[in-house]
Amino acid sequence: MTFGKGCFHYTGALIGNARTNALAWNHGFEQNGGMNIVVFAGGVGGSRLCEGLQRAVGAESLTVIVNTADDLELYGLRICPDLDTMMYALAGLSNPDTGWGIAGDTFHNFAMLERYGVNPWFRLGDKDLATHLLRTQMLSQGLTLQEVTAELCRRLGVRARLLPMTNDKVRTVVDTDEGLFDFQEYFVKQRYQPEVRNLIYEGAEEAEPLPDALRAIEVADTIIIAPSNLYLSIDPILALPAMRDAVLNASAPIIAVTPIIGGEAVKGPAAKLMREMGQESSAVTVACHYAEFLNGFVLDVRDAELQQRIASMGIGTLVTDTLMVDADARARLACEVVNFADRLRPERLGGCTMQ
Repeated sequence: MTFGKGCFHYTGALIGNARTNALAWNHGFEQNGGMNIVVFAGGVGGSRLCEGLQRAVGAESLTVIVNTADDLELYGLRICPDLDTMMYALAGLSNPDTGWGIAGDTFHNFAMLERYGVNPWFRLGDKDLATHLLRTQMLSQGLTLQEVTAELCRRLGVRARLLPMTNDKVRTVVDTDEGLFDFQEYFVKQRYQPEVRNLIYEGAEEAEPLPDALRAIEVADTIIIAPSNLYLSIDPILALPAMRDAVLNASAPIIAVTPIIGGEAVKGPAAKLMREMGQESSAVTVACHYAEFLNGFVLDVRDAELQQRIASMGIGTLVTDTLMVDADARARLACEVVNFADRLRPERLGGCTMQ
């Protein structure tokens, strides 16, 4: 699938134990008896909202479907940046300054690679490296990415259900004025400076979503599109045909939270991409992008003047402070989003009552 212009919708013992643990971990969400909230997410904005949701409604109520199209292999290791950012955030391990990586991590391996004469453009922290080593080992022993993710989460004490969007290989390729780049080369090595002409979600048309992800969407009480980059984090997930069909047929209210405030992205190149693709850099473009399946949209108080334009699309709106500057702000926003969704459904479930 390619990115278009305009307002569009579109060891044996280790293996056995990990698979048993993953099945038990996933089964628990079918039986939790409480609220079922599904979040589509990737990147720092998504992880911060999910931190807030975990606090506001409880980890057992939360299923996060995470982008894997920016995964890469480096030095023989399978690296899943969005999965790891989410996992570390929900485990309380993430670096509060960057939003990614592990708090207090060091980079001695990076310095040693430089001593060997390598130019390591993608930094891996020493603690973070352990995650990639263990993931790569388990994948080489025959576990799926879903099973590996479940086992890593279990060992870190993450009680929310974290699901990769697929076990299959999907890669975001960025078509720029300087040529084609794999996503991480564009984002990290090139510091997202080349002008983007198109985005290609390689392998998405053939990839199958996880059955557990499709089931989570089917039984969800609320579906939230996190304030993640719409083109680089959310579109790759929705590029899976069966995933998009599931969203279009979902019975739960679907709410999107803007990643754009005052015409600029809170973090990353979303606004830059909008401008390069000839679109207005605003929350209106985000709402328009998701309009086909959206019931509600959360825009920032600084963009209150845009509310009527979004409402005119037939989308419910909530205007609030969406800037998640600390843990309390994340929980407060999460609670407001859940309560907003509750107001949009025929029969209210009670929403979030966190004070």
